[in-house]
Amino acid sequence: MKKLLYLIAALVVVLGFSSCKLDYFPSDELNSDALLGSDAGAEYIIDGCYAMLKEQYEYVEYESGNSYIRHYMMDAEYPSDNICLSGQTTDPLAKATWYKMTDNLKNIETLWWVGYKIIYTANTVIETLEKTPEADRLPATNQLLGEAYFLRGMVHFHLVNLFACQYVLGRDNKGIPLRTSTNTSETSRASVGEVYDQIVKDLRKAADLMDAPRHTDGKKINPAYATKNAALGLLSRVYLYMGDKNQEVLDVIKEMPEPTGKLDGDYPTYFANALDREETLLAVAHTVLEDRSTSSIGSMYNGDGGGWGEVYASDPLLNLYERYPNDKRLSYIQLQLETNKDIALTGKDVVFFPVKSDKGDDFRSNLYAEVKTDAEGKYCEIKNEAGTNVQYRIKEVKVNGMNKPDAAGEYTLYYVDYDGEDSPARIIKYPIHRNTYPNYFVTKFSYQDGHPLLSSPVLLRWAEVVLNRAEANAKLGHNDEALADVNAIRQRAGLSGNELFATGNMHGYTNVLDVVLDERRMELAFEGHRRNDVYRNKLDMDRRYPGTQPWEVIPYTADKIQYPIPYNERSVSGIEQNPGY
Repeated sequence: MKKLLYLIAALVVVLGFSSCKLDYFPSDELNSDALLGSDAGAEYIIDGCYAMLKEQYEYVEYESGNSYIRHYMMDAEYPSDNICLSGQTTDPLAKATWYKMTDNLKNIETLWWVGYKIIYTANTVIETLEKTPEADRLPATNQLLGEAYFLRGMVHFHLVNLFACQYVLGRDNKGIPLRTSTNTSETSRASVGEVYDQIVKDLRKAADLMDAPRHTDGKKINPAYATKNAALGLLSRVYLYMGDKNQEVLDVIKEMPEPTGKLDGDYPTYFANALDREETLLAVAHTVLEDRSTSSIGSMYNGDGGGWGEVYASDPLLNLYERYPNDKRLSYIQLQLETNKDIALTGKDVVFFPVKSDKGDDFRSNLYAEVKTDAEGKYCEIKNEAGTNVQYRIKEVKVNGMNKPDAAGEYTLYYVDYDGEDSPARIIKYPIHRNTYPNYFVTKFSYQDGHPLLSSPVLLRWAEVVLNRAEANAKLGHNDEALADVNAIRQRAGLSGNELFATGNMHGYTNVLDVVLDERRMELAFEGHRRNDVYRNKLDMDRRYPGTQPWEVIPYTADKIQYPIPYNERSVSGIEQNPGY
């Protein structure tokens, strides 16, 4: 099967850039016209689109880690406040983390290039299969046509949210080139509104067509391929991103099975087994033969199995999780503790806190020291440049919990009074660290088939649909309904009783929308949602926490939020670059 997909991927590259006969034929000697003129051929081509989501492509003689899904997951998540990058790296993901992107980086160029290859290839199938009247098409044919519309809509959606302003900032802002046919003689940037309108049309059409989902061994729906529910699920996200379509979000979800009934009952093992679980609406399927090892998404988050293990959960995200120690979602964040008996601080409390560096914003580091206690409370001692120990007081601040000491959700934040500023701190047992950053490995992209760096990244799942509905209800003032969905997510995470929310038990929150957004943050962390969830709600990104990112708050109106239009695109088509680049 893998050999076939490589062949298909090679085939669609030729189809995407040439109208001549294929130079390399599959074993049955079909040419491009014959492939596009048969259901079997259309299936081959569509399968090639799925293959392009995960295959590695050469960029300036460099191939390792250069795939659409890796770049998309990182470019969508790394500019958020969920992650901490623990040091310098030559991988361009660092530029996304620091908001210092340039138009010639391989992640920028490849994401754009492969994205439009997928769109072009989907268009070849759409144009061919639409020639047959719908009344004369078989259900399997409509399914393939629906998958083509879905892929075209999904990739446009990915690209417009990375390379253009958020929809809520104005429909008339510059979007991306909109491709709805194989005619590429002209290239211009459609407006954000025009792109979104087409995405809605594509996903609506896809949902209406797909009634014959592909199955695994004839038993269960295969989440490696798009389905009606995947199209409706993504459409609910699209409407949510539009800001003023909250009723449409609810209406779309009503067309689906009840989403809370699709939540997986074994959350700690879900992501390693995403292809076999009902909660998955769409995943980019990888096999053991496609284990990218140190070039995988998981390798950046997890140091097990030879992974780089350089990207950790951020302190603000950890603070949210740790409010409720029973939360099963903490199972995907694994702190690496020092067990070397020769280390004097093993087993003792140590405080970590960020300090400025004379090497510039990209070299922010931490200080760490043993926590000590005296009559005034906790403190630590750090040697100054003269080699003298200087005491720094550690402050404890109680947060939320409705001002009741025993209230569920109350937690403690720590600060160190360092050089006249309260620096946010974390107190833990002596951990293994990289560049003074405690190793909080993230394993959402690990352990498929027992391999530490293998996963089938999830693009859509039912938990998101539940949270889409919760957010839409919160914005419509349906607070009880919104909290009911939040509680369904929390109960699946192992929380109960006073750990759940009600309008009379808000755990210190002042509005339901904030509850929903924090729940989205915890549930969907590292899956490519957080950046968009912040900016589309017209919130600023607060990144003042440990990490190599500059210590700053990024306004939702900042030009640098948009990725630059790739140089290779502009040098050929001449389309306008985004402001600030």
